[in-house]
Amino acid sequence: MTAITTKAASAVPNFCEGIQYFGEALPDFETYGATPVIESGKRAIASPTDPNAVYQTLLAADALRYLTLQITASKASGHPGGFASQAEAYAALVMLGHKNIITEVGHHAPGFYSAMFLDRSLEDMGISTVQQLGDRFREKHGLLGHLSGYIPGILAPAGPLGQGQHFAMAAALLHRDKLFPFTLGDGGLGEPYIMSSMAHFNTAYPTATNFLPVLVWNGYSQEHHSMVSLKTNAEMIAYWQGNGFAEVVLVNAKDFDDQNQAGEYVDSTVFSFAKRLEFTKAVLVGMDKAARSALGGKLTVFIIKQLKGAGVHALGAKSHNLYPQDTLTAPHIVSALQKRALSAPAWQIVRTNAERAGGGPAAKTVVTEFELPLAEIGELPLVEYQVGAVPQVSTTVMGKLVGVVGNKDKNFLVTNADGNAASGIGNINEALKI
Repeated sequence: MTAITTKAASAVPNFCEGIQYFGEALPDFETYGATPVIESGKRAIASPTDPNAVYQTLLAADALRYLTLQITASKASGHPGGFASQAEAYAALVMLGHKNIITEVGHHAPGFYSAMFLDRSLEDMGISTVQQLGDRFREKHGLLGHLSGYIPGILAPAGPLGQGQHFAMAAALLHRDKLFPFTLGDGGLGEPYIMSSMAHFNTAYPTATNFLPVLVWNGYSQEHHSMVSLKTNAEMIAYWQGNGFAEVVLVNAKDFDDQNQAGEYVDSTVFSFAKRLEFTKAVLVGMDKAARSALGGKLTVFIIKQLKGAGVHALGAKSHNLYPQDTLTAPHIVSALQKRALSAPAWQIVRTNAERAGGGPAAKTVVTEFELPLAEIGELPLVEYQVGAVPQVSTTVMGKLVGVVGNKDKNFLVTNADGNAASGIGNINEALKI
């Protein structure tokens, strides 16, 4: 792995300006990586078992890891470890043509920004090169530390844990023909309302299963073990099944480990290249199965089990965030970037696939980039109360108003049914029964 030289610069795509290190071509690149597997005019790979698709999904995963680490190290700040441990899963979703991806994890932000850069979405905010990507990371008018829905291609904000599933479920209800995956950390799984909200939603709308939790089971949450780090694979599967999930797809990196790594959580990036491809294929095939299941009416979860920090500067809890010493010139950062470095032609392949997937950049294709038609509400039964007159309970009239709106627009939902009657607005429950 070497730093780019001036002589070689002419062969490097313009968007790569700012990349610190380029690598040699990976094994068999000319066979499996020389031509974009997503053909011009297509939205996705043709088959998840196609060796070219598997190979180029691995390239995409490493590109995401490289960018995530370089942009965070450019500010010695940010969170690379969590996203890195599921890079294959995110790459698989994109290669399968699914770009309406949401997250529940604010600390996945640098990975999502890297993905938006790769498919050219960030050009809408003046970010065209890797140098600009790093310059504007964690800047007030740039790429904030936690996701903002204002960023081109990003569907929803991500701050406190336990929000992403709400956005995904709402989107699934409004757009039944599209898949809405959302990344979920195993630390976040300790928040009780994630699972309970999905159970409530599935009870109310059992046919709206086109949202897909993608659980990043990496053993660590922030700087400590996650709530579910000691669960066995069977226990984790049973946990999801017990909460109503009909299809549980679990891909465990340890099943492919040929480096005798200790513990239940391992790093796939240190496998032999052949085993890396096997693992990537399992993720791609598993994700395809999960996506089809979710779109086909089954409540589904995809779980990727891989050690936190896989492929970046540190492993486990230490990979969660960067500290002031974690700069682009720090030896351990340099070493990590060099290990993930791709060749210039590989970067171009990743960029082309990312741009073509899903029909174009996320900033031009995801549902939040379009206006949603709303029902005509018309006249509303408004009641004006006189200030200082005889006190009256206004909530009942408010409930009538809500009921009128809900009957004119069937997408208008009120979720606090249990508390309505006690608050004098039980009429909402009568008007808007599911």
